[in-house]
Amino acid sequence: MRYFPHTPEDISEMLNVVGASSLEALFDTIPAECRRQTELNLPVKLSEWELNHHIDALCTSMAVSPEYNVFMGAGSYEHYVPVSVHHLLSRSEFVTSYTPYQAEMSQGTLQAIFEYQTLTARLLGMEVANASQYDGASALAEAALMAVRISRRKKVAVSRLVHPHYRRVLATYLAPTDYEILELPYLPDGTTDLSALDRVDELAAVIVQSPNFFGCLENVNTIGDKTRAEKTLLIVGFSEPLAYGMFKSPGSQGADIACGEGQSLGIPRSFGGPALGMFATRMKYVRNMPGRLVGQTTDVDGQRGFVLTLATREQHIRREKATSNICTNHSLCALASAIYMSSLGGSGIKTLARLNYDKSEYLKRGLRQAGFAIPFAQATFNEFVVQFKTGFDQIYERLTADKIIAGLPLECYYPELPNHYLLCVTETISKQDMDELVDAIKG
Repeated sequence: MRYFPHTPEDISEMLNVVGASSLEALFDTIPAECRRQTELNLPVKLSEWELNHHIDALCTSMAVSPEYNVFMGAGSYEHYVPVSVHHLLSRSEFVTSYTPYQAEMSQGTLQAIFEYQTLTARLLGMEVANASQYDGASALAEAALMAVRISRRKKVAVSRLVHPHYRRVLATYLAPTDYEILELPYLPDGTTDLSALDRVDELAAVIVQSPNFFGCLENVNTIGDKTRAEKTLLIVGFSEPLAYGMFKSPGSQGADIACGEGQSLGIPRSFGGPALGMFATRMKYVRNMPGRLVGQTTDVDGQRGFVLTLATREQHIRREKATSNICTNHSLCALASAIYMSSLGGSGIKTLARLNYDKSEYLKRGLRQAGFAIPFAQATFNEFVVQFKTGFDQIYERLTADKIIAGLPLECYYPELPNHYLLCVTETISKQDMDELVDAIKG
């Protein structure tokens, strides 16, 4: 997108239209103490080619694959994206599409969203999925608000093993309200400690993540039994949905709401975004579901068609009845995810999930044999925690200089875990890459 500044003549004409004598007069309602009195501290202007060169230099300075071997996941995963995804996604009818207000003019967009919803519901084992949300963190926060609306209770219990960034977003969402967040600790095996729930009444929801931030699989069935006994909703979050190609889906384990990040399904990392918020629930809760829902119907001629069945934001219904402030959906990212899932198919997703599991287990076994501790005994998917010896931070820096990113240090999120690193392996990491990592750490 190019920037075209207004000329003095343009500004004068616009001021005449609104009846203002000058730009200062236009903004005179803003108190002086709220207005900047000095110039912005902007860098020296660059030409277009200079700016492109600068951006390219910034990109090359980033530690990203394939130049680097990156053993880091933590909510953003490097998976191979088939060329079919990019090819179909770049078609002008998808790239330029907007919110499908007029169904008769937006059948392609509506069908694409419908297919995404169908594939998402199948993957998560739920009855209905919405037309996507911003990212995994906002989806989780919206799920908590949904649980509060349904139960009419004000307490939400959140596992400490839910992604730290998701928990911060949840806290931000609930900060202006009188809702209470209760934090659940974790057990020595790397799963959530539920004992604190015995001392809490009137919970709206219990929120866990599986696989959790440590990569460990939670015993969702047990948690579900406990929540149902207390008439509490169970929210299962995730940051790596590919795990459900191999392990039981949230819905099959009793989740009332399943939500999380869909980036690993056909969306490149792209230096941190964009992302895709996946959200699914049981049909009986559909009226309280945030976002939008595309449905299938027939037109006056009996032909198959698609419509916006449910829209819950303030623009569509009374503000006090709105269940979401989400103003749009990530339809292009959702389409990428739908193309990815349909390209692989059910058997392909299972095969890929198994490959990711096997590779991560290979690295885990190699590090354990090299003398490093794997502190959490629970089964993992894709990523796991390793406890290194004191002073590993120096080895980490050396490895980074050699273009190897040896996981994520956990101490900044979990102060009780110094020298603990979260390592991730996907299908993009070769056996040779893993062997070289183990040898480099030992050396």
